[in-house]
Amino acid sequence: MNIHGLMKMTLLDFPGNVACTVFLGGCDMRCPFCHNWELLEMNAPHIMEEKELYRFLEKRKGLLDGIVFTGGEPLLRRDLMTVIKTVRDMGYKIKLDTNGNHPGRLIEIVEAGLIDYVAMDIKNSPERYGETIGVPVIDLTRIDKSIDFLLSDKVDYEFRTTVVKQFHNEESFEKIGKWINGAKRYYLQGFVDRETVHYSGLSACSKEEMNRFLEIVKPSVQEVEIRGM
Repeated sequence: MNIHGLMKMTLLDFPGNVACTVFLGGCDMRCPFCHNWELLEMNAPHIMEEKELYRFLEKRKGLLDGIVFTGGEPLLRRDLMTVIKTVRDMGYKIKLDTNGNHPGRLIEIVEAGLIDYVAMDIKNSPERYGETIGVPVIDLTRIDKSIDFLLSDKVDYEFRTTVVKQFHNEESFEKIGKWINGAKRYYLQGFVDRETVHYSGLSACSKEEMNRFLEIVKPSVQEVEIRGM
């Protein structure tokens, strides 16, 4: 497996753990607000191969608790399960970031006992999903299946939404709240414009708007917070 990026240490990406973050290329969504646009293709430039990753992790034993696999969309990688098993056998905890569009692979890897924590993006309400991910035709039954699986609480998890003024409003969060009703954790993340964002003209919501959205979803989830503000 080619590794397309590596953050050697993070205290933020894996709740309660000191971790490194492994970035994998390839994604089946084209969200206009994506910070990792350069990782959308499988053949994106890579920085190392998996054996080099293993050597890095051997040297970090005792310093790192876990590894975050993110993207892109990690579940597109057919060899992900093998790599995660190798890393887990080294004694590391594993967090997986996913867009939820591959429920079969998500379920397989969780039921194999290889994942400690899953973070799934909820891009928007069902009605605005295609617009928000830059893919007009999307089979939401796959997203539904991933949501239902995580709600079954077979693995620790969170849902999260990157909030962009041009895509989200009060109605968005009324419908998202119903969609993930009963969820353990849900985070609203403030959009931050960066040079790596492919599309210009996008903006963050105000603190007041974010707090209003939080109050809308609060009755539907056990724990809801705002990140990045």
